[in-house]
Amino acid sequence: MKKKLMIILLIILIIIGALGAAAYFVLGGKSEKSEAKKSIDEIVASSVDVEEITTNLKSDNIIRLAIKLETDSDKSKEELEKRDFQVKDAVISLLADTNANEIEGDKGKETFKKELKDKINSYLQKGKVEKVYITSFNLQ
Repeated sequence: MKKKLMIILLIILIIIGALGAAAYFVLGGKSEKSEAKKSIDEIVASSVDVEEITTNLKSDNIIRLAIKLETDSDKSKEELEKRDFQVKDAVISLLADTNANEIEGDKGKETFKKELKDKINSYLQKGKVEKVYITSFNLQ
């Protein structure tokens, strides 16, 4: 009798815990998304353009691309503008180790953007790059 009661209480506690955790993630996720929503003017104001870069790929193809980096604040934008030489170096270094077939298509571009974002964020001391946009892309 006591064993059954303990098992029932344990099951009820597990269910309550699971419901509480689910409510926390559902409500927490909505508040984060509403805070993270920026207007287009805010995005443009906190973004940095990187002029067109032409370089060779590992596969001896030539690539020409321009990017825009969206930062999380004005301070990180200012720092990123000062670190433009490091950004260009990061782009060229990543592309030098990339074959043409690795960067073609959406999946390849997304992988490149993630690697570039991670590398640039490792340089920044004030804030971070939130998103990388490829604004021009020509692979030959």
